[in-house]
Amino acid sequence: MTLPIPLIDHVIVNARDRLDDSAALWSRLGFQLTPRGHHTLGSSNNLAILGNDYIELLGVQNGAGRTDVLDWPAGLNGLVFKTLDSNGLHEALRAADVPVLPPQGFSRPVDMGDGHTGEAAFRTVRLKAAAVPAGRMFFCHHLTPELVWHDPWRRHPNGAVGLAGMLIAAQDPASVGHLFTRMFGADAIAEVEGGITLKAGLASVEVLSPAAVAGRLGAAGPALDGREQEMAALHVRTQSLARAGAVLQKAGIMTEPAPGPRTDRLVVPASQAGGVALIFQE
Repeated sequence: MTLPIPLIDHVIVNARDRLDDSAALWSRLGFQLTPRGHHTLGSSNNLAILGNDYIELLGVQNGAGRTDVLDWPAGLNGLVFKTLDSNGLHEALRAADVPVLPPQGFSRPVDMGDGHTGEAAFRTVRLKAAAVPAGRMFFCHHLTPELVWHDPWRRHPNGAVGLAGMLIAAQDPASVGHLFTRMFGADAIAEVEGGITLKAGLASVEVLSPAAVAGRLGAAGPALDGREQEMAALHVRTQSLARAGAVLQKAGIMTEPAPGPRTDRLVVPASQAGGVALIFQE
């Protein structure tokens, strides 16, 4: 079996039991969100649909449903890759000694916003929780992609068009690198100062030491709580930093210049974005 090509499908922001608050905040950050969805597994979500990926705000309502959502801290805690063959992927990952669970199917009703409804269906291949202390990591097979990438939902006031990457703090970045190597092959991984990076199409996943993350994000970073691994920051591509900045300013969202010599970034501190350092770039 051939190992998969790393491509980010979506990332997850855990809202726990405060999904309304999370949706209100991400709307203020300039994202157009989909109508509230309710999975057959018991969780609920709102999505910020981008070009070929998206941001998922995930939670439970009325304290009911998936207890695993409530087990995680609020903030960025999910990294999801694409697959078009969940069964074949499961076999390939098992053969590569990646700790995965069998494919799981579920769905959610979708309000398309134009008088039409549908049932979005998915099959996921999840890594076992102990393999990724930073949060959820799995592959998503969209059986009805047309019910997710609905073009009117891609139009965001902040000009967002795609994910550019994720930054993970890890006490031992090499251990995450070894996992990525088993998942995607050695050629997908490169060593960088302070850790490793995984190239995922137009995006990248950097796994750095907590000290390197602090140096990268400065005061804009989340308060790392000493866990073995923590998802710290999200990079989003926008059509215009000026456009994103104007939306944030109007909403009263504070921004900071990127640490170091970079000037082509707009940084929303984690304190202003629900525990996620949000970095816009053109």
